[in-house]
Amino acid sequence: MTDADHDADGPDEASAASDESERVEGTFLVTAAEADSAVLKDVESGQVHTLSSNPGVECDDVVEGVVAPDPPLNVSYQLVETHSRRSLSVERSDEPPTAHSKELAATQDVGGLTREERAGTGEIHVITVPEDGTRTAVDDVLEDEEQLRSRAARLGVNRVEIRSSPGVLSVRYMP
Repeated sequence: MTDADHDADGPDEASAASDESERVEGTFLVTAAEADSAVLKDVESGQVHTLSSNPGVECDDVVEGVVAPDPPLNVSYQLVETHSRRSLSVERSDEPPTAHSKELAATQDVGGLTREERAGTGEIHVITVPEDGTRTAVDDVLEDEEQLRSRAARLGVNRVEIRSSPGVLSVRYMP
């Protein structure tokens, strides 16, 4: 076998192995979506994948699936498998934090954070804030909506609810 024969066989095998190794399976947050493209963010690694076409996703959807690079340049991606797709909501609730959340907040200093698993699925984050700064704290949390959605996607929930009362802020990640 000559070097030319080896080269003719080698790239196909290497290319196939390379293509397979560049596939990424995970949970992705759709951070932008247009008619002909979309941007997915891997909620575990933070890696961003620009899709060269939109497979029907909308901004703020969560997609569990597999992306693979578009040949030959591998600078854009395709969503090649979809295991599930769901939408997420983030909302400010008029309801106050639960009595349990208020008790947790009372045991920690201002700026303190307690994370607890919810009964069933999800988490509750209780943050103790200055009483006169509660509204600002809620606005700050809501302003970082991509982070809220990414955490919700990692937790496998569909809804994020922000509750507050003077000095207490709770972020509820719920099914």
